[in-house]
Amino acid sequence: MVESKSWGSRVFDVLNYALLALIALLCVLPIIHLAALSLSDRAASDGGFVTLWPLGLTTISYEKVLEAGAFFRAFFISVDRTVLGTAINMLLTVLTAYPLSRSSHEFKGRNVFMWIMLFAMLFYGGLIPWFLVIRSLGMLDTLWALVIPPALPIWNVIILMNFFSAIPRELEEAAVIDGANHWQVLYHVYLPLSGAALATLTLFAAVFHWNAWFDGLVLMTQSSNYPLQTFLYTVVVNLDLTQILRDPSDFQLFSDQSIRAAQVMVTTLPILLLYPFLQRYFIAGIKLGAVKG
Repeated sequence: MVESKSWGSRVFDVLNYALLALIALLCVLPIIHLAALSLSDRAASDGGFVTLWPLGLTTISYEKVLEAGAFFRAFFISVDRTVLGTAINMLLTVLTAYPLSRSSHEFKGRNVFMWIMLFAMLFYGGLIPWFLVIRSLGMLDTLWALVIPPALPIWNVIILMNFFSAIPRELEEAAVIDGANHWQVLYHVYLPLSGAALATLTLFAAVFHWNAWFDGLVLMTQSSNYPLQTFLYTVVVNLDLTQILRDPSDFQLFSDQSIRAAQVMVTTLPILLLYPFLQRYFIAGIKLGAVKG
């Protein structure tokens, strides 16, 4: 028999749902405002009349963004960085988390490696040593400078290690009895059972590489090598539209606010398209990865 909820419990549910709806609305409204601003004409944008609906509907801002060679060059640099960086992150994360998920009896020195990784996660060497090391390796102005330094995200290793530790050991023992080695156990037992965690960490890695801008600003001496977010920083924060608008007459066609809003929308679109496909794994991956410490 299902007991009916009390009056107080129903009021709490209503308030809880209302609060969550308000938070969701506050997250969505800035995106809607940017979309409306990017589709509005110069008069409405400069006058500050645009709220949640475009005024003087026009797509000229998107046309100028998509025509700009500098924007697309930066866009494809970010695509290359995200694909390569995510692949390297996931490969190293899996290869590191698997042995660390073993007990100290199975993996001699496991605790030493864990302390080293925890120390590296808690204490940062500093910006100047980080830059000097990358420069000494000759990676400045290359794609490798963007993907090698963050190649092993320690927090992701800890999440996946805990996930691996929660998988029943009987499955591994059965595979070992059948003659499987560690590589085969990892590939045929652990990875197929870790879809939620792997999808979650893939999302983490992809979003990190796509949104990163500071390392591009520091490690790239030529603007032609900027990834998209660094390029967007020079346009939105430094108000430098010269790489988008070469013809002075273009400045009379639309507001600089609308062109920057259009760039932000184009930049955000790939993550907005990717997230719905991985969102269902997100919570499951975090919860399952936190079963053991």
